[in-house]
Amino acid sequence: MRKHGQHTYFVVGEGVLEFDRGGEARTRPPLADEELRRFRFSRLGPKGARTDEATRVALTEAITAGGAQPDSDPPIPAGFTYLGQFVDHDLTMDRTEAQLGDDVNLGDLVQGRSPALDLDSMYGRGPTDPHDRAFYADDGASLKVGRTSATTFPDDGVNVELEGFDLPRVGGSGGTMADRRRPLIPDLRNDENLAVAQTHLAFIRFHNRVVDELAMRGLYGRRLFTVARERVVRHYQWMLRTDFLPRIVDPAIVDDVFRCGRRFFETSRRGHHGQPPTMPLEFAVGAYRLGHSMVRGGYEWNRVFTSSGPGAAATLFQLFVFTGVAGNFDPEATLPDLDDPNSGTVLTLPTNWIADFRRLFDFTEAGRPDLAAPTGGGNVTKRIDTFMVDPLAELPAGTFGGRGTEVPAIHRNLAFRNLTRGSMVNLASGRQLAKFLEIEPLTEEQILAGSQGSTLEGLTDEQRAEVAEATPLWFYVLREAEFNGGRLGPVGGRVVAEVFHRAMEGSRTSIVREPWWRPSLGPDRRTFRMTDLLLYAFEGKADLLNPLGD
Repeated sequence: MRKHGQHTYFVVGEGVLEFDRGGEARTRPPLADEELRRFRFSRLGPKGARTDEATRVALTEAITAGGAQPDSDPPIPAGFTYLGQFVDHDLTMDRTEAQLGDDVNLGDLVQGRSPALDLDSMYGRGPTDPHDRAFYADDGASLKVGRTSATTFPDDGVNVELEGFDLPRVGGSGGTMADRRRPLIPDLRNDENLAVAQTHLAFIRFHNRVVDELAMRGLYGRRLFTVARERVVRHYQWMLRTDFLPRIVDPAIVDDVFRCGRRFFETSRRGHHGQPPTMPLEFAVGAYRLGHSMVRGGYEWNRVFTSSGPGAAATLFQLFVFTGVAGNFDPEATLPDLDDPNSGTVLTLPTNWIADFRRLFDFTEAGRPDLAAPTGGGNVTKRIDTFMVDPLAELPAGTFGGRGTEVPAIHRNLAFRNLTRGSMVNLASGRQLAKFLEIEPLTEEQILAGSQGSTLEGLTDEQRAEVAEATPLWFYVLREAEFNGGRLGPVGGRVVAEVFHRAMEGSRTSIVREPWWRPSLGPDRRTFRMTDLLLYAFEGKADLLNPLGD
């Protein structure tokens, strides 16, 4: 599960779904070792029919047609797009991947193959594990950080190296350039674009600050790491529950799930109490891919890369370039260069590409007007709807594990990949899942016409009829959001909220199982937002949240 190019799924109760290069599927019984160690998917609702390729291509063209996609309203700061991606990788991180053949504790296996909101994409299997020790500093409790590269960019403020503003990287002289740029983090997907990479780095700094404060109280060694991780995970879960989820899901749905419990997914009345959670295909392949609609085509990134700065605003393509996994840190790079693992000469993030977090999150929400973004310099997400920005039609191959291979042009299109993956696993249609969730479905007119979203006029009458009757779930969830103020509605919102609740419940550290817990690192005992996490991680200092200045 470390790459988006996954072509097999272990689905509990069905077996192992495997697909050839043409997308043809077969299901086989799992081997005994696989059943123990493979990441566990499930199916929430019924199976659906497959969508033929011509219809998927036509829908893809409609979704990435370059229409005038509105910004989110009320505005959602753009950093939440990439926080959502970071969370997705946390949910789908398979910690057992490197342990085949090893003697491991059964409890660790069960936890490792199950989705949980426990930051294992940052912690891996911990500092005592021989595979993951490389992620940790010598004290055995802190996580490593990296140093940026000085640049020759015509700006004196960036021609220096800065410690702590890049992910740690392999370096050295062996292997390809891509091998040497590889980040020393458990989940390489968190270095696929610069925004998620800088988000991961912020979480590392948050953990390290917690470690430093606990060490001052006398904790050390293994106990220090354990207590720090528990504190970090609880605050992270609280932030997701109270700050992230209500921005992307109808708040009434979030409150209902977290106050009254789950109604459909792995409920206690269905015998799931005390069992490890699974990951519904309807979430992983459908509803939670909402974030792809929130992506902007360009960002006011920092003092250097703004609409009025010397480097112009950062393009989405540049956010791929300035990573080690998908990019090569070369400002002149083209798409073919990114597919070449030996392209580029720089091994760490250039200093002029450090994020200005004031432009990604709104610190005035946390009572810090002194940390407001410069006028015109804040970014908000695009509205959750059935549009995607054009650059997502031409993904670098490194974002889906295809670097160094020949990739058909349509396979680079993220919308096509989403629609194809849903078809491959026979995902329930939007109407089927609405019926399962006891919800009145969208009408045929709503599905076909939408509300300020993509138009389906380019589809044939037969294709429009197919989409109306058996709407691909991912498209349905986005269409539903168009009629719900740009937030996930009754189908998409219910799936996402219940999976988050279950993933918190299934974590070894869990605010769902400890409903009395309250945050201690925010402004009060009820509040801990993403801005509070960043303020704590960067010591509330403008020169750390934004080291390049105004």
